[in-house]
Amino acid sequence: MKAHTYHLWTIGCQMNEADAWRAAAMLEAAGYRPAGHARDAEFLLLGTCVVRQQAEDKILSRLKYVEELKRAEPSRTVALMGCFVGFRAGAEDGLRARFPYVDLFVPPSATGQLASWLAARAGGPAENAGACGGEPPPLPDSLAGGRTVRAHLPVVLGCSHACAYCIIPYRRGPERSRPAAEVLAEARALADRGVRELVLLGQIIDRYGLDLGPGAMLLPELLRNAAAIPGVRRVRFLTSHPNWITDDLLEAVADTPGLMPYFEIPVQAGSDAVLAAMRRGYTAARYEELVARIRARIPGAGISTDLIVGFPGETEAQFEESLALMRRVDPDMIRVAKYSPRPQTLSARTMPDDVPPEEKERRRVAIETQLRAMLEAKHAPRLGGTEEILVERIEPGGRRHGRTPDSIPVFVDGSDARPGDLIRTKTVWAGPFSFIAVPA
Repeated sequence: MKAHTYHLWTIGCQMNEADAWRAAAMLEAAGYRPAGHARDAEFLLLGTCVVRQQAEDKILSRLKYVEELKRAEPSRTVALMGCFVGFRAGAEDGLRARFPYVDLFVPPSATGQLASWLAARAGGPAENAGACGGEPPPLPDSLAGGRTVRAHLPVVLGCSHACAYCIIPYRRGPERSRPAAEVLAEARALADRGVRELVLLGQIIDRYGLDLGPGAMLLPELLRNAAAIPGVRRVRFLTSHPNWITDDLLEAVADTPGLMPYFEIPVQAGSDAVLAAMRRGYTAARYEELVARIRARIPGAGISTDLIVGFPGETEAQFEESLALMRRVDPDMIRVAKYSPRPQTLSARTMPDDVPPEEKERRRVAIETQLRAMLEAKHAPRLGGTEEILVERIEPGGRRHGRTPDSIPVFVDGSDARPGDLIRTKTVWAGPFSFIAVPA
């Protein structure tokens, strides 16, 4: 174990990645350097997700391994961060009893607690600095110097919608928008440090600013301002909710250079009965109409969605409605998950988990099989065409990696472009989930 080294392990959503990035920046500013393996690090930081049981199982497995490392080297520091910790006061007490070898518990998007701990260890004032708010931290040295050009920027923390299956409101707290001046200051700082693509984040990002009072900047204006920052070449945003996508937002995406034509809009089910039980607040027809409206205003827009299979009470006929809706909507990506009950949620408290595991898996495979066929047909006409990509990184062997404006991953052979460059490419292979290209 080397002194003043850290190892970061994180799973889950882009918000977790943003929290982890901020925590890494704080550690490096305090003199720590990344270690390639957990056993070599003095400070172990685990970023956690509990949105599904599978994610929580991974955390518990990782904690068993970390306990062994701590036992072998008691001076090692272990920090647990994210949704497994949650935001509620007193949660730490129960966790400390379960995991006595963990030294520090950091709630989601509250990395100021880590900053306070680091300051106290250094003998300075234990200020609650560095959480989402105030001066943004520097980029981690391990990510700076041109080795990253894409950054996640949280703008809406928490969620108040409370879908029947979702644990996020219970772990990340109620919805709260960060002030626009603060967000844009952080965006400018990231651009100054070499970031060229910003991804603005929120559980329901379309609601940005609605809780800040009359006259507050809303999402369309925030996106326009972010896209106008010198050095920023691309801006994306996620995740959207069908009930909150406005015409103003569509106009901003259609008319703003650098604002990518890509929407992540979870539908979760194709059956109105299941959607009502989920408390989603819309019908399948309304979702379909929204997609049509987006494509009419922004031809070529990429649209991805999420589906949950095996929600309590979902019949085979209702699942077939999900398959049929996906065929009609023809999305550019589907992230499919098998339902798992989460503590405190309405579905866990009031609805029996009555779809057998093997049937959930069958439905998941059916969605993914249909998706592959749909994307193969959709992408075939793009073979031989040209795409503009922003080079995000250089793969081993020299391949460049980036994304099209509608977020299809592209691997480019024969290019000497650097991360952050915008380049034109010619597609020589168009697969269902990625392209291979050469310089155009």
